Amino acid sequence: MVPGLTGGTLPDWLKYIQQIHFRSIDMTLDRVALVLERLGLGQPTVPVIAVSGTNGKGSTVAMLESIYRAAGYAPGAYTSPHLQVFNERIRVDGKAVSDAVICDAFEQINVVRGAIPLTYFEFGTLAALLIFADRQATPLLLEVGMGGRLDAVNVIAADVAIVTSIGLDHQAWLGEDREAIGWEKAGIFRAGKPAICGDPAPPSSIGGAAAQAGAKLFLLGRDFQLQKNPQDYWHWRSQHVSFAIDFPIPRISGARQWQNAAAALMAIFVLQQRFPVPTSAIIAGMTSAHIAGRLQVLSDNPQLLVDVAHNPQAIEVLEQYLRSHPLPGVTYAIYGALADKNVGAVCRQLDTCIDHWLIAGVAGERGSTATQTAAKMPASIDKNKVQLFADVGSALAQARILANATDRIVAFGSFLVVGAIITRLESDRE
Repeated sequence: MVPGLTGGTLPDWLKYIQQIHFRSIDMTLDRVALVLERLGLGQPTVPVIAVSGTNGKGSTVAMLESIYRAAGYAPGAYTSPHLQVFNERIRVDGKAVSDAVICDAFEQINVVRGAIPLTYFEFGTLAALLIFADRQATPLLLEVGMGGRLDAVNVIAADVAIVTSIGLDHQAWLGEDREAIGWEKAGIFRAGKPAICGDPAPPSSIGGAAAQAGAKLFLLGRDFQLQKNPQDYWHWRSQHVSFAIDFPIPRISGARQWQNAAAALMAIFVLQQRFPVPTSAIIAGMTSAHIAGRLQVLSDNPQLLVDVAHNPQAIEVLEQYLRSHPLPGVTYAIYGALADKNVGAVCRQLDTCIDHWLIAGVAGERGSTATQTAAKMPASIDKNKVQLFADVGSALAQARILANATDRIVAFGSFLVVGAIITRLESDRE
């Protein structure tokens, strides 16, 4: 037991679990596997869908969660990071679990781990698995963290593994190019199990990893596809599954959501015999699926748009959205980044869409001050249109002063940036 922590609040526990490992990221599986065994948890008896990739993981899980709920199941969904509160990471039947439930799981984990150090993410992953087992959630939808092969989620063998997209992010841990990153992301593939890739141009390492694992690989464009018909409906078809369906455009915004939707549907259909889902549930789930912070308009006049885009691949989607949804006024960008992000590439790609940059500091171990972030901006960006702020709240306050009714404020760069914006708006309404 931790002296004085038994019966503590969730903030108490979160502060504690951030301190018990000398590294915030430690990509190995042996420690997590040992604690999982001590908890008496083995491979779940219910279907497990694991989702890795650079971008689109959360959206894919949200679609699967919505569809399975519409079909009458009570899925357990584990995602990260959160925008406002930790509870967002662990959901059963679409509802975030309570502080008390999470604290109880943390306490059980802490008792059995002994002297084994666990990272913040590993604690959360084990808590989710413990809670899902206790609540008999089914199926389990597990979003992999930054990696794949050595990610804590991979301690569980997925019945179906999805890789959404492969882009450049977290290179210090995953490798410098798409081939290396793809290999790490595909480390969730298992022998004899379906492995689905929703990237239309995947690196060759995806196929290599599937072959080495002995997984049954399904590639977007080769084994399954989505095509838009004239009535604004998407047509999904697979060569391996005798099924075709027309369904409305996914509710979640973004030019690449069709790729995530296609991969989610492939997962549903390879599990169809074991875990049947009617067409009506697919349509209902796809049109009701929602995930906060992804190209989300929070208010109008001026428009306030938030997006968690933080790497070049995601910024490309944000750029496409801004260009395809023009407004007559000025665009103000509230941008904050973690220290390891490619600020230069992000700002260079988006600068032609931005009239004024409001750079905000981001707190935390991996955070970056506004001065540090601005120093990484390309020299080509006019410094006269750049302002620095200590935090996101200060940047938002200034943007509100500057923006007129026909203008747009777009906040992006990190989950921490978007979470701070949403929290500030909620506070303002109270």
